[in-house]
Amino acid sequence: MRETDIPVLPRGVRLHHDTVRDTWVLLAPERAVTLDAVGHAILSEVDGTRSFGEITNTLAARYDAPVDQIRKDSAGFLGALRTRLYLDVTE
Repeated sequence: MRETDIPVLPRGVRLHHDTVRDTWVLLAPERAVTLDAVGHAILSEVDGTRSFGEITNTLAARYDAPVDQIRKDSAGFLGALRTRLYLDVTE
């Protein structure tokens, strides 16, 4: 994923808190992905307006972590979601 790419959840896909299981899930038509704390942190920043670079810089500052490591982990996670059609990217 490039720094200037803008990740966006496609129509019908949304972040949802499952109160019964007290966990966050990514819901899509007839599908769901249970998120861990890292996945939730990344997807919470995806708003369809900010670039991948802006998102990773925000996460690095919030968690006081090296931006290169955040960028690598986030790119892998978002790339996997994109492959499974849970995420779109605009430029």
